[in-house]
Amino acid sequence: MKNYSNIAIVASFFGLWMDSFLSTKFQILLGFFLIFTFGILHGANDLLLIKNINTTKQSNSGLKILGYYVVVVLIGILLFYTIPQVALLLFIIVSAYHFGEQQWEDLQHDFPKWNVILFQFLYGFVILLLLFNFHSFEVQNIILNIANINIPYPYFSLLLQTSSITLISLGIYLLWKKEKIRKKMLLELFYLILFAILFKSSSLIFGFAIYFILWHSIPSIIDQIKFLNGSFSIKYFIAYCKAAGIYWLISIVGITLIYYICREEQVFNALFFSFLAAITFPHAVVITNMFGTKLTKK
Repeated sequence: MKNYSNIAIVASFFGLWMDSFLSTKFQILLGFFLIFTFGILHGANDLLLIKNINTTKQSNSGLKILGYYVVVVLIGILLFYTIPQVALLLFIIVSAYHFGEQQWEDLQHDFPKWNVILFQFLYGFVILLLLFNFHSFEVQNIILNIANINIPYPYFSLLLQTSSITLISLGIYLLWKKEKIRKKMLLELFYLILFAILFKSSSLIFGFAIYFILWHSIPSIIDQIKFLNGSFSIKYFIAYCKAAGIYWLISIVGITLIYYICREEQVFNALFFSFLAAITFPHAVVITNMFGTKLTKK
């Protein structure tokens, strides 16, 4: 993972360099392309992960697991249709924890569970708030289209300040408990500064895509392949892609239908993020269980 982090840093700065040469429209197209490939792919093998997590429950057939998964996705879509305010809040909370968990998965070896959960959530929440603050106008419009709520800009800034102070305070406490995580803390602080620069310099979709692909999706794919096979290799990656192919294709077809139904940019962005939210709910649960299973095996 250390070697990959160096690659991700270089690739992030390359993305920043490209930003000065690409038009906003092309950035958006490239951002969606990245999300549609690696972004969707990293959540397309959840059913295979569930089977490996529940190896002791032989009664859970593939069809039964698929049924449960589809039901959760449909519930997510229904929530966005009936009570979008609640659904959007849940999406932000789940996404924040999911992002933070990926960055700080190793933390759960050294601290009480709820300390780790709160710290992971705050870390991911700060990442989202950095994105929201640097693109507040677009985010306001997306939230308005999804949930019919107009959130004033100062709220984003206030939330970022409060969350950052809380994150730093909890980080100092954890550092006081375990000094050996100092290097990790400094490294993640550098990453947050890098994300801030990235979000500020790029368009909303392009900045999010670079973070989402380089710092979340690809590391998640690597972790999933290691969980499924014991190690990572190109051979295992190809097998992973083959196993995920049909579910990836179904997701792409769904997004394509959304685009053709609502081509207006703001409406499409709202529906697109709603679709991502619906498939994020079960995916986040699967990844949490995967990390938990890895922990019990150690």
